[in-house]
Amino acid sequence: MAVKVRVPTPLMKLTDNKSEVMAEGATISEILNNLESQFAGIKERICEESGAPRRFINIYLNEEDIRFLEGESTAVKDGDEISIIPAIAGGIRG
Repeated sequence: MAVKVRVPTPLMKLTDNKSEVMAEGATISEILNNLESQFAGIKERICEESGAPRRFINIYLNEEDIRFLEGESTAVKDGDEISIIPAIAGGIRG
């Protein structure tokens, strides 16, 4: 199943500077493995050694956070869109 994956700017150097790429798989985990086969090194930036997304990486399937679905086991279908979004922290202390 082909899905569109939106890649954050810090990872675009691994995707030939593409902000959107296509990947295949039936679950988020399979999509991440497919991305790794296309773009070596990308999975280690997104996932822990266990395969779970890193704590500071948010992954959305059609605008829903996969943490509130089935995590990396969440099923995907043709035409779905996945967004990989690094968490942002900081601000001004008063």
